[in-house]
Amino acid sequence: MVRRLLLSVLALLAAGCVLGPNYQRPPIVPPPTWRDLPAAEAQSLANTPWWEVFDDRQLQELIRTALAENKDLKIAVERIEEARARYGFVRADLYPQVNGNATAGALRFNGGSLVHTPQGDTGKNSDGTQTGIYSLSADVSWEIDFFGRVRRATEAEQALFLGTEEARRSTVLALVADVAQAYFELRDFDRRLEIARRTIGSLKESLQLATDRFEGGLTTEVDMRQAEAELRRVEAIIFDLERLVAMKENELSVLLGRNPGAILRGRPLDEQKLPGAVPAGLPAELLDRRPDIREAEQTLAAATANIGEAKALLYPRISLTGSFGFASTELSNLLEGPSRSWNLLGNLLQPIFDAGKNKRRVEITESQQRQVLYAYERTILLAFQETEDALVAYRKVGEQRQTQAARVAAERKVLELADMRYRGGVAVYIEVLDAQRSLFAAELDEAQTVGSHLVWLVRLYKALGGGWPPAPEVPAANANPAAEHQGS
Repeated sequence: MVRRLLLSVLALLAAGCVLGPNYQRPPIVPPPTWRDLPAAEAQSLANTPWWEVFDDRQLQELIRTALAENKDLKIAVERIEEARARYGFVRADLYPQVNGNATAGALRFNGGSLVHTPQGDTGKNSDGTQTGIYSLSADVSWEIDFFGRVRRATEAEQALFLGTEEARRSTVLALVADVAQAYFELRDFDRRLEIARRTIGSLKESLQLATDRFEGGLTTEVDMRQAEAELRRVEAIIFDLERLVAMKENELSVLLGRNPGAILRGRPLDEQKLPGAVPAGLPAELLDRRPDIREAEQTLAAATANIGEAKALLYPRISLTGSFGFASTELSNLLEGPSRSWNLLGNLLQPIFDAGKNKRRVEITESQQRQVLYAYERTILLAFQETEDALVAYRKVGEQRQTQAARVAAERKVLELADMRYRGGVAVYIEVLDAQRSLFAAELDEAQTVGSHLVWLVRLYKALGGGWPPAPEVPAANANPAAEHQGS
């Protein structure tokens, strides 16, 4: 009889349905090409590993340290562990729950009434009788997931678990980009500080010349005071740049997971290598490449499964409970055949009246699913925008960089001519001063443009979803400076 009942239950479970919609990726129509590119390219910069894009050994070492020690990344890893545990927690409801139960005590009858007394109570009553009771059993309970409530809940948790994996990849990509950007900004500040200090040396020479000419009666005091004022102005800029350098070092230190402190440098700013070509690939590739988009899609899949879980609560919940064990009034006879007992019961719970609570629950999950859908679509649009912005900015800043270099060369020639005219007595000092200011500003602008060009390379690489190749191969020893993070 028990075997027939179990076979019937299994047949019932096999015939059970799963309510609610099955997840399907929403139809997305990406642009055929990027605005800044005349035609689509099959290749993408994102296929290049970061240790090849950022060809600076010190920067690579900083990124490796950040991948091992960054606190945000450690939090993302722990969230994966939490999501994995939640998935297992919910999935356990698919299987029977077995509990052991042991009881030992005494029953006392007083004047026709039944009184339970704990074992060891030796109190006697002449008006009643007392007998012991012992039981040992295994209790089983199982909700038959006929309408798919547990399966939909498990499906939702699995999608959230996969979403945390994508969130970790997104954190890794952001971390690599943040470290690279902060490093290039630091080298930008270093370069500008170097220019300012070199300019200080030139201004001190000019001040000394203006002082000598004033004391010799060749010029007025105005020239000397103008030279001194310019010297103090550049000194103030140096103090500000030193502040920026220290703050950027502190920012990098925190990204590396350590206390604020000094950062070792690698190549100077103007020696940083740029890729010969920056292919962007197809816009549609972002849907499968960028981890933030994949995370948003997993969240949408979870929200879709939640609808089925809510709909299942509108239908009956079928469960089985059973018990097998032994019960006896004598401990010595507990495990003998006559003491054996078992039971198997079925239960059906059907909501009849709940003032529309379960229907409202379905409506809530449906609205939440639509909200997540719109958030998913917004994530895609922002990804396209970030990539378009990075493409045009990288190209235009590269063109600006060439112009700035030509400007510096012209300003340097102007200063050379103005200085010759002043020393020859055919020009006033204000011409030299203006030329010095213009050259100093041009050199600072050029350094900032070079740094900005590198920063936009980082942003473009991040926008394309770069970091690791889609299907990386295990390289030879020491060929990959981030081998321990290859699968991230």
